[in-house]
Amino acid sequence: MSSSEVLLVITPFVPKPEWLAHLKAKCPNVEVITYPTELYSQEVPKEVPADVWKRTTSLFTWKAFPPKEWVPNLKFVQLLSAGCAQIFGLPLFEETEIAFSTSNGSHAPQVSEWVIGTWLAHQHFFGILGYGNIGRQVAKIATTLGMDVHAYTLHERATAESRKDDGFVETGLGDPNGLLPSKWFHGKEQLNDFLASDLDLLVILLPLTEQTKNMISKEQFALLSKKKTYVCNAGRGPIINTEDLITALDTEQIRGAALDVTDPEPLPSNSKLWGYKNVIITPHCAGNSNHVYERVFKILTYNLERRSKGEQPINKVGKSLGY
Repeated sequence: MSSSEVLLVITPFVPKPEWLAHLKAKCPNVEVITYPTELYSQEVPKEVPADVWKRTTSLFTWKAFPPKEWVPNLKFVQLLSAGCAQIFGLPLFEETEIAFSTSNGSHAPQVSEWVIGTWLAHQHFFGILGYGNIGRQVAKIATTLGMDVHAYTLHERATAESRKDDGFVETGLGDPNGLLPSKWFHGKEQLNDFLASDLDLLVILLPLTEQTKNMISKEQFALLSKKKTYVCNAGRGPIINTEDLITALDTEQIRGAALDVTDPEPLPSNSKLWGYKNVIITPHCAGNSNHVYERVFKILTYNLERRSKGEQPINKVGKSLGY
């Protein structure tokens, strides 16, 4: 990181003085410029002068991105969100070598509480489809309550080293060494084996990619019918085929569902899903808490510190992976 680093913050919150003080202590050469935006806004603030865009070397944002021509010195983008679907197809991401990182790890405590809360509203074998930061925190709580956890990952994690969490982990949270699952599954070839492993609850926490779209469909619901598995989705809506989910509920292949994400989203008022007594629906809010922005700012600070040492940021988005 050079001696003339400029961090432009365009977020729907104003960083607290103590967060900025911590950042300056870790990265004293960073000039921080803040322009708040509206929640969910995809428009960059009109008040940002052209010379600020030109000087910006790091950007902290959620859904608002400048044209790549405005930011010739931009090297790093820290996303406010754990997901990154908003950057695919974006020239700033697709057509440059700028490093983008997610805030994966900042939402783990509250999403895991949502998962456990919806399940206690019903039970002992947990299947976690997507054993990332949030999945690991779900596993920590589930195993503490005496439940058995089976983990599924998109890519093989056959060794103890590969099962470690290399993302952001708050002290005392999660399963940083990957020791909690009693069984591990991976890849397309083991998906059905995972779903047929006698699960009481299936927790879906995967990112949305071409590989994961409609991953849980008619064939998979047939496998879940053996145990009448309860399905909990806090990942992305299109991972479940909605019509097949409705059929599974109608035919009682599954015990019920808890959905923080849906397809489409928001869920139309005339959707049949609203009519089931055994379905819990929340409006993509499981990740909300009073502490999430503070955790995101910790990730931003840590990544700026890593850049100052010439290291790659954590939670870096892979163009070929899709997350």
